[in-house]
Order: sequence, then C-alpha cells, then structure tokens
Amino acid sequence: MSHFTTITTQIKDITALRSAVDELGLALLENGEARGYSANKIKGDYVIRLKGPYDIAVNKQPDGNYGLTCDWWEGYVEKEVGKNYGKLLQLYGVYKATAEARRRGHLVQRKQQKDGAIKLIIGGV
Repeated sequence: MSHFTTITTQIKDITALRSAVDELGLALLENGEARGYSANKIKGDYVIRLKGPYDIAVNKQPDGNYGLTCDWWEGYVEKEVGKNYGKLLQLYGVYKATAEARRRGHLVQRKQQKDGAIKLIIGGV
C-alpha cells in the first residue's frame, strides 16, 4: 500500500528550488526515484534527497507548476522540510523573490526573524 501524497504548489523555478534545497543541506537530483515507506518508490522529474529514509518527488503538473510528492509517515519529511513543506516553501519564496527583485534592478536585504520567519527588504538602486 502506497503512502505517497501529492500537493500542487506554485513552484515554477527549479533554480530557486535548488537554492532552497541547498540551504537546507539537501540535494536536488534529476530524474530519480523518491523513497517511501517499506521500500516503496515513486519517480520524479527531480527528487529532493533527504537525510532520513524518505525523499520528495518533484513532478511537473499539467498547469506548468510542480507538485511535491512524499510519504509523510512517521514525520521523517516534516522534520527536514517543515510541516506541509513549510521551511522548504518559505526558502523557495525567498530565493524566487530575491532573483526577481534583482532582475528588476533592486537591492535585496535578507533578515532572519526570531520566530523563524525571513524578512526581505527590497529597495531601489
């Protein structure tokens, strides 16, 4: 029986995703298999290789966004990327917003907040 669950996200930029994954100390592999419960595996256009026994498959959806698929069993994935991918998606947003702001000629300053949030200050040149 498979435990894999997919959520569709607004991930469109693999470069920003790779930066987020790198900051978490993880690896983003192309055309791999994500590990799940009891040797179950699922193919991914990309796979976020976690340190624990499970991984996250990243697959392009019909709408052009990428869906994230993993096995949430026993909290292994949540421990590394946050509840509902919270830490991963936050960092993805930081890298995507930073790249877009810089592309438009803005300066970007990043500040870590005490509660774990990341604040971006975007200003003119």
